[in-house]
Amino acid sequence: MTPAIRAHLEQIFAAGLARVDPEALIRSTLKREGGRLHITVDGHSATVDLGAFVRVLVLGAGKATARMALALESVLGERITDGVISVKYGHTEALTHVRTIEADHPVPDAEGVRAAREMAALAQAADADTLVFMLISGGGSALMPYPAETGDGDRLQRISLAEKQAVTRLLLECGATINEINCLRKHLSLIKGGRLAEMLYPATVVSLILSDVVGDNLDVIASGPTTGDSTTFADAAGIIDKYDLAGKLPAAVREYLAHGVAGSIPDTPDGSHPAFNRVDNLLIGTNIQGLQAAADKARALGYRTTVLSSQVIGEAREVARVLCGIAKDAAKHDLFGPRPVCLICGGETTVTIRGDGMGGRNQEMALAFLAEIAASPDDTKGIHLLAASTDGNDGPTDAAGAFADHGILQVAAAAGLSFTAYLKNNDAYRFFDPIDGLLKTGPTNTNVCDIQVMIIL
Repeated sequence: MTPAIRAHLEQIFAAGLARVDPEALIRSTLKREGGRLHITVDGHSATVDLGAFVRVLVLGAGKATARMALALESVLGERITDGVISVKYGHTEALTHVRTIEADHPVPDAEGVRAAREMAALAQAADADTLVFMLISGGGSALMPYPAETGDGDRLQRISLAEKQAVTRLLLECGATINEINCLRKHLSLIKGGRLAEMLYPATVVSLILSDVVGDNLDVIASGPTTGDSTTFADAAGIIDKYDLAGKLPAAVREYLAHGVAGSIPDTPDGSHPAFNRVDNLLIGTNIQGLQAAADKARALGYRTTVLSSQVIGEAREVARVLCGIAKDAAKHDLFGPRPVCLICGGETTVTIRGDGMGGRNQEMALAFLAEIAASPDDTKGIHLLAASTDGNDGPTDAAGAFADHGILQVAAAAGLSFTAYLKNNDAYRFFDPIDGLLKTGPTNTNVCDIQVMIIL
């Protein structure tokens, strides 16, 4: 990959990130005039009288939450009475009025539990004179684990953090979608699936949301803590059956879900609870916004540009095969007009773990894309790919994603690296790292799924 092409791919990706910067999104959504707060989202406006409330709380969870809180502090300042947010380790900002707890993702840890308990304590103390801003972004579900429990005294059933961690690992390894993972998370939690809204009632709640899920379903983003839930215990049990996980689940989890299906444990609220009449869930940042900004940058760089979709899902290596096929048609048949062409898409793919390697879904996609290039060398010489996560952490790595083209394939061959062996072991990170094939942005403090950029010359 030439330095010029790599620079263009990075600039196009960076433009997408800039469009979904949480601080800019909050500042464009909220405008304060004295004691009045004006909220504008997608052309719809509302005004909140801050003077009508005794307390103003800020709660939140997600990789973008610290930057969201920073912007909210700049708008509300001293009107914030208290607040706590949970963010992934390293995804922080210097805040004045809101406390930050750093926790682990995607597998939850004890710090995440501490953050969830502190949020719940503030929520349960809220009353009709309380205004609550809930800041929600991708990663929020793992960052506010509150293991479920029910019953009392000797009949108390409790799911431990270790058991929730085990369930999370099983779901990540089997290739479950984020909708499926969060369905289970909601039904093993005391705070997700609308239960936080129940705790906050009768407070007035404004939830500001950045979407990291395909389709932008509000009850899926961070497992919908302030949104009525469209799923049930029966749905959760169906997911367990789909992936044949029953025999691998901790006994306490199996028992808890069985009680839920039987109706002896109340299901997550479906939206009919009066609490949801006092909640405004506002979607302020999405993947498509990032893709459109990336496309604008590509056009400015001289490429004939098309946004393919913001709803790309499926196995990362299978998506790589489809994207390479589209790129080959663009190169061979001018499918999107005369070259140079830039094709952009986004979404969230999955990886079924078969090996013990290191990587993420975008790195796996790039590695599988290399395999497609190797299989059709004559048809792919002018095709270049960057696949990257908008949060800066693709899987449990320090890379946002990876690049793929003929040049990288040749460098890998010279280094004795077999893409087949590394792909088989889900070890994309260790393939790309020694040949400078990774994109490392550091934590971006935003999160709106992934962006894939293809340049066809």
